[in-house]
Amino acid sequence: MTVEGLEITHTDKGSSGEYVAHVPDSDVAGRLTWKARGDDVRVADHTLVPPEIGGRGVAAALVDALVADAREQGFRIVPQCSYVEAKFRRNPDWAELRA
Repeated sequence: MTVEGLEITHTDKGSSGEYVAHVPDSDVAGRLTWKARGDDVRVADHTLVPPEIGGRGVAAALVDALVADAREQGFRIVPQCSYVEAKFRRNPDWAELRA
């Protein structure tokens, strides 16, 4: 299940960045943060979705955005965050993206 109208933006500061999920009609946002390790690896260290928007697929959408960028841009992911690790376990087709 995903939130209709969910918008995900990405900020890349070079050595770190974050994906932010904006939910319509809500002042809170979900976030997935990462840190760079070299030029081709991103360590996904935290996924946070406030309770007000939880249970609607926001965290999954954030991880999906990270994975889509990894495929498009050619970086690999270290799933340090327990939620990202769980998503990798449930999606064996992502194995080539794991650093």
